[in-house]
Amino acid sequence: MSTPENKRHTFVICAYKESPFLEECIQSLKKQTVKSEIIMATATPNAFVRAMAEKYEIPLFVNIGETGITQDWNFAYSQADTDYVTIAHQDDLYGKHYTETLLKMTENVEKPLIFFTDYYELRNGRIVKSNTLLRIKRFLLLPLRPRFAWESRFIRRRVLSMGSSICCPSVAFARNNLPNPVFMNHFRTDEDWEAWERISRLEGSFIYCRRPLVCHRIHEDSETTGAIKETGRSAEDYEMFCKFWPDWIAKLLVKLYSKSEKSNTL
Repeated sequence: MSTPENKRHTFVICAYKESPFLEECIQSLKKQTVKSEIIMATATPNAFVRAMAEKYEIPLFVNIGETGITQDWNFAYSQADTDYVTIAHQDDLYGKHYTETLLKMTENVEKPLIFFTDYYELRNGRIVKSNTLLRIKRFLLLPLRPRFAWESRFIRRRVLSMGSSICCPSVAFARNNLPNPVFMNHFRTDEDWEAWERISRLEGSFIYCRRPLVCHRIHEDSETTGAIKETGRSAEDYEMFCKFWPDWIAKLLVKLYSKSEKSNTL
């Protein structure tokens, strides 16, 4: 007997402190045209998070072990037991066709690794459909649009060699085909890029949906904005580029890539 659609995919919401955007995120997940399992994980349990979980009848899991962005993501990921898992970022919104599209596009793929989509930005309550950063990322992802390219390790590694163009909140992980843990406790700002690079070496498919199905919120209190302000990202970017390029090219790319930091602040 085949598994029901709503038992094939889980949204795991990573709740941190008291985000004013958490409820909007939950509501966007509840509005999916094909319903998914929804659970919530937190390393900062508080009355607000518990109230949101109770209001929307969402199981809440508390990480009492080691914490940090990658540790929290890995903990959240480990609470799901469906074929596909999306780590839903609490500040972001998901288009109502996200789960439906995920299941349709992965249906006849022999060995999916990750599914991901294009995205919009959400700044000061306004949806931004195009800016310099979004245009660059869409351009970099052009080679992955054709279906035949999804299985090509060469193509996806060339895409990743120019930067982290995959929208992290949009990624659904094919849990049974991936190593555990997915994220390494190594970086502060490039932890997702590092994960894509590791996964890109595996046999299987990177399934890219060019339809924007996520609104990624840019705001002063976001983890990415805070990490960039606190530490910058050049050292991490350099280490990542060195996985694909000789030293002198990596240094050149870091200088070009550093300009993207400005797009993660208001």
